[in-house]
Amino acid sequence: MKRILDRSDERILAELTRNARIPHAELAEKVHLSRNAVRQRIERLERDGLIQGYTIVVGEGKPRASAIAAMMFVYRHDRMRGGDVIQALKRVPEVVSCDVMSGEFDLVVRVEASAADRIREIWQEVSAWPGVRDTLTAFALSSMIKR
Repeated sequence: MKRILDRSDERILAELTRNARIPHAELAEKVHLSRNAVRQRIERLERDGLIQGYTIVVGEGKPRASAIAAMMFVYRHDRMRGGDVIQALKRVPEVVSCDVMSGEFDLVVRVEASAADRIREIWQEVSAWPGVRDTLTAFALSSMIKR
């Protein structure tokens, strides 16, 4: 059953999207609810799958390990019954997204790793899977929009 969000749920999600670390008391003030009501709503949104995780986005100018990004275009042997490939991709921690596509290729997979050698290892692994017919890999030269 699809859950309908009320205005308070929408405001909570909007505020958490801006700052996932906002204290419940501050969030409660912004959305005009009690701290306990906010906590309960967040727990429900997590249970219902509307909040599926939290992440860290490193801001510009902050020291960080360099990341190498590659797009892997995957052609499966059977695009209708090739779910085993997607399940295997879910187990690769460097895979940050996987989209099923219409058109020429089956999957677009974004891989982010700290070194090009690790991208090569992942490419070799994916290419050897029984459900994969072929791959095409392109490295990102720069990231212009990242949300």
